[in-house]
Amino acid sequence: MAYRKLGVNMSRRRAMLRNIVTSLLKHGKIETTEARAKELNSLAEKMITLGKRGDLAARRQAMEFLLDETVVKELFDTIAPKYTDRQGGYTRIMKNGYRRGDAAEMVLVELVD
Repeated sequence: MAYRKLGVNMSRRRAMLRNIVTSLLKHGKIETTEARAKELNSLAEKMITLGKRGDLAARRQAMEFLLDETVVKELFDTIAPKYTDRQGGYTRIMKNGYRRGDAAEMVLVELVD
């Protein structure tokens, strides 16, 4: 699934990425580190592509990955229909400076409208 270790073991990394993708789809934008954002980008694109398919199997696959049923409903009903004529590139990563504590590069990830 993930190509970067992100400093945690596999189960924590999977849980973290599931949480971040769910938050992105729920709020429309989030602020995170650059490494996490690059992993998040591909997973969010896959979820929106599932939403564009719109069938029951795709909905079940999204339910398996995302943590909140209301986010899955929102994904299939409102988010995915906005991107029907778009062939990818549903998210945007904008650099946002460095974090004060450890100087990690922070970015803003948002859904493209």
